[in-house]
Amino acid sequence: MQGTTLKSLADRFGLELRGEGGHEVRSLATLASAGPDDISFLANPAYARQLPQCRAGAIIIHETLAERWSGNALVSANPYASWARIAGFLSPRRRAAPGRHASAAIDEAAEVDASASIRAHASIGAGARIAAGVEIGPGCVIEEGAVIGEGSRLVARVYLGRQCRLGKRVLVHPGAVIGADGFGLAMEAGEWMKVPQLGNVLIGDDCEIGANTTIDRGAIEDTELAEDVRLDNQVQIAHNVRIGAHTAIAGCTGVAGSTRIGRYCLIAGACGIGGHLDICDKVVITAMSTVLDSIDEPGEYGSGIPARPHGGWKRILVRLGQLDDWARRLRRLEKRQS
Repeated sequence: MQGTTLKSLADRFGLELRGEGGHEVRSLATLASAGPDDISFLANPAYARQLPQCRAGAIIIHETLAERWSGNALVSANPYASWARIAGFLSPRRRAAPGRHASAAIDEAAEVDASASIRAHASIGAGARIAAGVEIGPGCVIEEGAVIGEGSRLVARVYLGRQCRLGKRVLVHPGAVIGADGFGLAMEAGEWMKVPQLGNVLIGDDCEIGANTTIDRGAIEDTELAEDVRLDNQVQIAHNVRIGAHTAIAGCTGVAGSTRIGRYCLIAGACGIGGHLDICDKVVITAMSTVLDSIDEPGEYGSGIPARPHGGWKRILVRLGQLDDWARRLRRLEKRQS
């Protein structure tokens, strides 16, 4: 990891320097583990209690907390975002060298830019188009007619279905499946009949797709993710779902078919979102919630029940079972009083 002075970091990232500008930091660390050569950050005020024992060479910190730290500081309006930029600068990712591994299977009718990197055992089908600077990791499968935009990276074992498209600078983590058939079935004479899935998947620029996440192709029209959508690991996006720009969805959430999710939404982990719904812009859905109706007002929504001591939870269950009896008693009392 390369070292640099605090003044250099402040100038590069537009931060206010407090302390010794010539102090050099070489690595990144948490508040609890940082030493004099490390830079750390404080974004959550709950961790401010660690400041008295912190030995970091510098901390990225918000103005409102800066007075509680006597050491070197880089003051930022958004410490976590500044940390992300500085972490990327101090610990840059090593890019794969352009070229094609000897074991890669690339159809003669595929178009692969000379600057792309194609790793071992990757497979690229006829008519696929791989743009400049793309990295296709080991074991990836790119079906016929698929398109990958400039600077995108498929880490390893990614499947990209026929005619599906990734925009520029898309990051896809291992095991993701983009463009498998949607769950289209019709019942006839007591048996399921498969409904052909004829649409594609279109993913906009600067999206990130988590490990083992699945995005199904559309039934007729396309499944679409706008720019800067972020999906965590093991998320399921069903056919014909549309997700607006800058929305983030945490792990193990499932979105059923033909639902539309707006811009700047935040959906926490393990949520279940029903099909054919409309969720407007700037909606927050808390963890383990079930959404069965459309949401047309921005705000925070939730239905998950937080864990609590088992004895208390059993008492709640007992009371839930008594609600009907209590309701009947209340109605009888109301009739007597009326």
